[in-house]
Amino acid sequence: MLSEGKKAPLFSLPDSDGNKISLKNYLGEKIVLYFYPKDMTSGCTQEACDFKDSYPDFKKLNTTVVGVSVDPVARHKKFSEKYDLPFILLSDEDKKVVEKYGVWTEKSMYGKKYMGIVRTTFIIDENGIILKIFPKVKVNGHVGEIINFLGEK
Repeated sequence: MLSEGKKAPLFSLPDSDGNKISLKNYLGEKIVLYFYPKDMTSGCTQEACDFKDSYPDFKKLNTTVVGVSVDPVARHKKFSEKYDLPFILLSDEDKKVVEKYGVWTEKSMYGKKYMGIVRTTFIIDENGIILKIFPKVKVNGHVGEIINFLGEK
């Protein structure tokens, strides 16, 4: 299990254009790494648009926003273009990164069990250390919560 104060697991995943992006590309800056269940769903769209609306605040705080789900690259591209997202979405189709970060878990809906991503956000510092983990995120107000946390750091 990952915890605050520990090194964030390194990874390399394709973005919505198919380019490999590595966590080490971001060493030297803060990162908001958010894991979300599925492109084009109401909660995930709201979360992405909240990040988009607050993107200037993240830039002022010298922080990069990166979203990760298990959706394929093409779906990320469509989602990103439809909502004009100014940040990177990464595709983890083989689920290696979501498992490393402990966000791929059994979920339940209407009594039916299935595997999926539990909406979780990690704030990683310039040295690759996890500063804060927001587990089981509720979308409303979450981006403001992150900005408040970063403003205190």
